[in-house]
Amino acid sequence: MEYANFGEFISTKRIEKKITLREMADRLGISAPFLTDVEKDRRNPFDMEKLTQLADILQLSKEENDQMLNLAGKKRNAVAPDLPGYIMNRDYVSAALRAARDLDAGEEEWNRFVEELKNRKKG
Repeated sequence: MEYANFGEFISTKRIEKKITLREMADRLGISAPFLTDVEKDRRNPFDMEKLTQLADILQLSKEENDQMLNLAGKKRNAVAPDLPGYIMNRDYVSAALRAARDLDAGEEEWNRFVEELKNRKKG
């Protein structure tokens, strides 16, 4: 499913799990008004620690967790919050991203690359 933003994603997932806003706020250790503002896209997403906690509470699949992190990054106009450390600690990742940018690599090329990596892991 496509979500308009991070707030819509967590609101929808919370409601699917039948967790009230107040209960979710309590479990996250934040105020209900703060959570409301996040869900209404009036505040930035949580830090990585709270995002991990949120994923556990909502019992997100790996794909849903990745989607949540991507939406959190987009809201902050940054890369997903789980990626900066990985990128910054590996110069070859930055080189690969620059090469892809300079060559205007498209979605199909990136999908092939990702599949190749996944196949290496399986084999």
